[in-house]
Amino acid sequence: MSLRFLTGLLTVVSLLPGLVTAQPNLSRFSFRRGLMGTQFNVIFYAPDSLTAQRANASVNARMDSLNQIMSDYLDGSEINELSKTAGSGKWVPVSVDLFAVLKKAKMIASRSNGCFDPTLGPLTLLWRRAVRRKEFPTDTERHRARRAVGYRLMDLDSTTRSVRLRRTGMRLDVGGIGQGYAIDEAIKRLSNFGIKSALIDIGGDILVSDPPPGSQGWRVSIGSGTRDDADTTTIFLKNAAVTTSGDTYRFLEYKGQRYSHIMDPRSGLGLQHFVRTTVLAPDGYRADALTKVFSVAGLRKSRRLVKRFPGVKLLILENKRGQLHRWQSAPFS
Repeated sequence: MSLRFLTGLLTVVSLLPGLVTAQPNLSRFSFRRGLMGTQFNVIFYAPDSLTAQRANASVNARMDSLNQIMSDYLDGSEINELSKTAGSGKWVPVSVDLFAVLKKAKMIASRSNGCFDPTLGPLTLLWRRAVRRKEFPTDTERHRARRAVGYRLMDLDSTTRSVRLRRTGMRLDVGGIGQGYAIDEAIKRLSNFGIKSALIDIGGDILVSDPPPGSQGWRVSIGSGTRDDADTTTIFLKNAAVTTSGDTYRFLEYKGQRYSHIMDPRSGLGLQHFVRTTVLAPDGYRADALTKVFSVAGLRKSRRLVKRFPGVKLLILENKRGQLHRWQSAPFS
């Protein structure tokens, strides 16, 4: 639930570094770097290397700025400074980006009945400590943390672009939506340079614009969710985002019970059964956040919940009591 986490279940097929000639007027450029604790990949088609270098530099500057705003890992980040004001009764003016991501996060939280919550920070800290020390939080610790969690306790004022956190101990964590918001902003930066065909990938959160020249779409492989990812499905994307969440690679075992890194804000615990969700959405922030929403809601409730999010398609795989169930709201083609 943090900007440092990685799903590892989505890959771009044939992700190659460098330049590949595509057609007389456009060439393919690929860049990669570490960002937000994971791998950041940018692929696009541009008329020349100078345009490509300038566009990539602009994207990187934008990403670094967003990381400084949204990361709860960085001392002095804007979101951490805002969290310090919790319970003070103060309305705090914030940047355009922080206000925008918090507004989107609260909308997702409200429509999902709290299956997603940007005020999850106190519980996130408990989880990180549990993983680091291999010591499960006590009931008292979880109860104390849960008292400081609740998206309804976060007030937003669009007129003054200000935020108020009403309860002492509240701590914001937009890791469940921040990477999606970031790839949306990256695509916007590329469009400022006239780049229409692009793919952005932060740790498996993928957003694409127009298809590569002469292609029906960007080829993206969805992992099976098994330990060896033996089964994969390839889809062709254009002007859409796709994200997968699951506990195939990240989980905690305690007294024989497996707890996913995907946390239910209402219980304060990681999910205790296997669930893997893939979401196809019109933009990155929805794809990112809704994988957590549907994972927490589970297959049965997600059948109804997905209708609250127009333009969103869901594929969910769930194993409860040894029974594996699969449901897809609509084809991803």
